[in-house]
Formats: sequence, structure tokens, C-alpha cells
Amino acid sequence: MATIYISLGTNIEPHKHLGAGLVELQQYFGKLALSRVFESEPVGFNGTNFLNMVAAAQTELPIAEVVAIFKQIEQDNGRIRGEKKFSPRSLDIDLLLYDDVICELPVSLPRGEILYNAFVLWPMAEVAPGLTHPIAGKTYAQLWHEYDKPSQQLWPVEFTFPEQLTL
Repeated sequence: MATIYISLGTNIEPHKHLGAGLVELQQYFGKLALSRVFESEPVGFNGTNFLNMVAAAQTELPIAEVVAIFKQIEQDNGRIRGEKKFSPRSLDIDLLLYDDVICELPVSLPRGEILYNAFVLWPMAEVAPGLTHPIAGKTYAQLWHEYDKPSQQLWPVEFTFPEQLTL
């Protein structure tokens, strides 16, 4: 079994899409370990704030199948392919880590934004504080401690998880 770490983000009907995305992830991968939910300002464009979080799960599926499931869940939640990179999202699900695999295909792992976006690094540090980044060689707690926090604004928010989600 591989441990996977997943980022989720949304700024279009965020409570609805984040909850639905988590329920679908649980249907495919079973019990999820979850960070808190964070609100953050958009990065790269002006728009409404995002809700972001990180989930961890176990899987026997290969990387390509995991990513295909994420794309299907995004589509189920109204995600339109071909949108501009920096634009509003109904649901964005990205594979951050697949164990400690380092690769470029079928996706780049570990995902580069872990080290650069507070909305990924802080929740990652909550879910796996003692885990070591396979390239940076530091734990996620260390990376978050060293992060330039004023560079990106985010804060934890209350979030009511769907009843059907096993917490």
C-alpha cells in the first residue's frame, strides 16, 4: 500500500465542492487523514478566496489511476478542462506525494507547489509533520517553520464536514 497526500482547493461554492470531493475521495480510498481547512487569498489572479486542505490516504492503485480518479472527481464537481491556470475553481485536486516517489510522468512528484504555496505546505505540515520531503530532505514541520509566512495570507476556518464522511 502506498500513502498518498492530496491537496484540495476551491473558490466556487467552496463548502459544497470541498465536502463532495472529500466524500468521493473516501469512496475510492477509504479512511482519510485530514488537515484543517484553510482560507487563502488567490495566488496569481484577483478573485474570491479559496478553501484549501490536504488529505492522506492509502492505495494500491498506480499513480496514473489515482490521478485519473482525481480528474473524474473534479469533473463530477463542475471542473471544466482547459481553464486558465490561474482562475476560479469549483474543485482542484492534486496528487502531492505518492510514498516518496520522485518522477515527472505521469505527473511531477513530489508536486513542486508543496514548497512554494502556503495553502499546501501548512496543511501538509499538519497531516504529516514528521514526514521528510523526498527532495528537500527536511520534514514538513521544518519546511513550514522556515516558510516566509507573510508572503501568502491564509488562516484556518471552521468547516462542517459532510455527515457521510468518516472522521
